Amino acid sequence: MLEIIKAIIYGIVEGITEWLPISSTGHLILVERLIPFQETSEGFFDMFDVVIQLGAILAVVVLFWNKIWPFYMKKNQQTKKGGIVRSKKDFTVGNVALSMDAFWMWVKIVVACIPAVVYGLLFDDAVSEAFKKEIGTSGVTVQVIVVAVMLVLVGVLFIVIENWNKNRVPTTTTLSQLTYRDALIIGFCQLVAAALPGTSRSGATILGAIMIGISRTVAAEFTFFLAIPVMFGASLLKVLKFGFAFTGMELACLLVGTVISFIVSLFVLRFLMGYIKKHDFKVFGWYRIVLGIIVLLYFLVFA
Repeated sequence: MLEIIKAIIYGIVEGITEWLPISSTGHLILVERLIPFQETSEGFFDMFDVVIQLGAILAVVVLFWNKIWPFYMKKNQQTKKGGIVRSKKDFTVGNVALSMDAFWMWVKIVVACIPAVVYGLLFDDAVSEAFKKEIGTSGVTVQVIVVAVMLVLVGVLFIVIENWNKNRVPTTTTLSQLTYRDALIIGFCQLVAAALPGTSRSGATILGAIMIGISRTVAAEFTFFLAIPVMFGASLLKVLKFGFAFTGMELACLLVGTVISFIVSLFVLRFLMGYIKKHDFKVFGWYRIVLGIIVLLYFLVFA
């Protein structure tokens, strides 16, 4: 029962931090240091902290279904509010039409995925092993220090970039205006987050997009949609590496964590989309800096 309670806590943390630019992986790693699973096999948490992100991803699918599902009935030509763009030029087969606007958006998402896919296939295992190494005899791993340092560094970047961007007018205000170059740049920003825990995937991609003239709202939506194939792919790789020999407790923890992250993400996504229309991300930058300093002090001084 205690392990299920831990899974609920992990799910809450994941649901909150996956979309806020404060690093979900970093927070899960820190929480795992404080309340680790005790009745699971070796390597379970490495798989668990990735797979429960699927719950958060499913929240994106539910909330943005009208924007990401490219097919519609031809007779319903009129574009729904907040939905995909429908046009008489869309490709049609019988009564079914394919929104070319949505189709090209998904092509750009595939382009943005390329850097992360290459990194995941070639370097993920080696980097993960390097991060597990302990520093001296303290029991503190390289990964924990990297998380704390990146929380601070990216927090400073948030404040600097938001101040620099304050009076700039975005040149890209709709998803259809995104270019393949924009998508690839966002993909490389995502790669940095994948390689360095504590960076924040959503934070890195949104800030990268803002720097090249993309509006905060468009940057956030593209980041959310980009997470769908990336996290499905990452989860599949982690499950295949771990194997399917789950114990009953491990399967229960995985399901509970995923469901909780889905429920919490539904609320967080609604909050964030409303927040970014009126506010910048500097408050998250200060939060990252304070948390990073606290973590460094705790593990380097008190651990």
